[in-house]
Amino acid sequence: MIGTARTVHGRAAVLAATGHHPYARHVLGRDDEPQAWLLDGTTAWLLPAERGPAGGAFGAPELAVGLFATLRAQGTARPGQWLHLPRLGTAELAGPLPIARYDDWDFLWSTTAPPWQPGEERVERLTEADLPALTALVDEAFPSTTSRPGDPRVVDWYGIRAGDRLVAGGADRSRGDIGFLAGLAVAPSERGQGLGAALTAGMARALFARYDRVALGVYTRNVGAIRLYRRLGFTGTLARTSLQLG
Repeated sequence: MIGTARTVHGRAAVLAATGHHPYARHVLGRDDEPQAWLLDGTTAWLLPAERGPAGGAFGAPELAVGLFATLRAQGTARPGQWLHLPRLGTAELAGPLPIARYDDWDFLWSTTAPPWQPGEERVERLTEADLPALTALVDEAFPSTTSRPGDPRVVDWYGIRAGDRLVAGGADRSRGDIGFLAGLAVAPSERGQGLGAALTAGMARALFARYDRVALGVYTRNVGAIRLYRRLGFTGTLARTSLQLG
């Protein structure tokens, strides 16, 4: 299949091939130089090892799987590597690409700042001194998140306090030219008070000062969070499957 695909290089080429989609604008940093393959409207790319390594695709799931299956067989894509692909169905998951694990999620984005939320004025940018409290919050409220204190992908942390206690927090993991929210967490004892909406809105508003699009990722099983994010204006949707190669 690779033999029939056209090979291109660089972020600009991938953005052109994907119509400058917000997802591609986010996952490819301004200095990234991916190698990419174009086939029948589907674009697959791999970043150099020192940048991840990570790969992704935009377009038809079956073509994306076929392209990466060939790259895996050639040794260009390697076991353990993560790929972020169009949403895969049963046929693609059972196809020729060896998969160690996978997750379904949605990439959501907004083009406008959200409506004002009660408590949003309490959102503040955190400092180095807050990292121990933030670590404790993440461990309690969102232990499965990949966005943690010390993560080099995080630009800034934001949070909400109740007195001297940190009760909500989230990461600014903006990349490329898209603002990106990640790891949004609310202490279990404080849930149901609108802190998630306040944190999301306050962070998004801060990022809209620098970006024309703000996005986030959410697992498809987290129905309550999806409902909240849509209410706040994150209505652009791209269905994704992230998988680790076997």
